Amino acid sequence: MPSILVVENNDFFRSSFREILRMYIPSLRVEESADGADVLARLSRDLPDMIFMDIRLPGKSGLDLTREIKRSHPEAVVSIFTSYDLPDYRRVAEEYGADHFLLKDAITGAEIAAMVKEAAHRRKK
Repeated sequence: MPSILVVENNDFFRSSFREILRMYIPSLRVEESADGADVLARLSRDLPDMIFMDIRLPGKSGLDLTREIKRSHPEAVVSIFTSYDLPDYRRVAEEYGADHFLLKDAITGAEIAAMVKEAAHRRKK
């Protein structure tokens, strides 16, 4: 069963994102976090196939969390998922090891579902 972790502080967006992806992947297991405080602890117990990380979070930024995740779990697939297409964010995301930099309003549910399926398939190998 494919699994993702959505790290996003907007409850409505997080819920909508989950429901859209479940339309494409009904068996998808979705874990959620509204801030970065518990993300690293969660990942020490269970690494999902893909992590969708917002940049602006309470506590730690999604970029800083991405760097920490990639240090402790280099095999983790982290996708920065943001509304802010700023060159500095893109540069830092790349430097910190993000696998993707996705704009929330520029990618479809079908495209995201395909990415999740591919990540799950790679982890099974």
